[in-house]
Amino acid sequence: MFEQLGFETLNPVQASLILALILGALFGAIAQHLKFCFRSAVVGTGNQAQSARGLWLVALGTAVLVTQLLTVTGYISFDGHRLLDNDLPIAAILVGGVMFGIGMVLTRGCISRLTVLTGSGNLRALTVLIIFAVLAHATLKGILAPLRVWLGSVTLPMGEVSSLADIPGGAAVWAVVLALTCFALAARCGIAWSKALWAGLLGLLVPAGWLGTGFVLQDEFDPIVMQSLSFTAPAADLLFWTVASSAIPAGFGVGLILGVVLGAAAASLSKREFQWQSFDAPKQTGRYFLGGTLMGVGGVLAGGCTVGAGLAGIASLSIAALLALASIALGGWAMRALLSEEKTAALGAH
Repeated sequence: MFEQLGFETLNPVQASLILALILGALFGAIAQHLKFCFRSAVVGTGNQAQSARGLWLVALGTAVLVTQLLTVTGYISFDGHRLLDNDLPIAAILVGGVMFGIGMVLTRGCISRLTVLTGSGNLRALTVLIIFAVLAHATLKGILAPLRVWLGSVTLPMGEVSSLADIPGGAAVWAVVLALTCFALAARCGIAWSKALWAGLLGLLVPAGWLGTGFVLQDEFDPIVMQSLSFTAPAADLLFWTVASSAIPAGFGVGLILGVVLGAAAASLSKREFQWQSFDAPKQTGRYFLGGTLMGVGGVLAGGCTVGAGLAGIASLSIAALLALASIALGGWAMRALLSEEKTAALGAH
């Protein structure tokens, strides 16, 4: 469709950069407003955790429903997409997901939340974001790539069933079932309607990304990869572009990360929430460094973060994405339990 838009000065990659900046800015602003966080939804306690779970479920249900509406009506197709590979890299997903989950608990936020916090002046989050990007790039194309290839070679043949759409009932039925389940569970969390509407708007950014890159900006003579909200590969892209911008153009990934930071900064400044923050002690610094490392490696192995494999991945009805998000949650629960035991033991020793 891109060739029909009449752009004379932009190519699809440049247009995708602008699209990603817009989507990222909206995500950053809304996520800053809602304190949108998967870690809080998984391992948090009290009313704040209930609210986080409700918001995340509303966003996920919305993303699934609208993405599959676009799929069923033929505007986008996930045929051949990496999320629907017939050979499921089971070992990489399980190991990577658990690593990511452990890391997000150590850093008190998954990478999407930390990117938003970077925009609000949190230097701890910025430090983790840089470490995350370095380790993600090293795992994708650098010194840790052999580890990725080795774990990725352990696969589970899925035959013709790579997504829920391949199960009896088809995409439409499973999308409705999954979305209604999310909305029903969200209703039990007791979130306010105003916040639910914001969460729904955030969820709409996922299909907007799929539609923009998979239909609107597609050019048969200069095709781009169909993608949506994600933070693992885009963080690596931003790092690579930062150090080699004269050799490679900025694309969707670069625009997305920059947009999230700018959107979060604008939202935090408008609400007077912007505040410079840094590490309190060397022990905390070490914990965040370890967490960023685990998330960087784990995000690549699992095929995405809580947004890339979670909101965007599950919206494609990918079985790999469902397994990745479950593994991330498992890693988070395990690390939270371990930290609670250590805290209890320390108090007992005193």
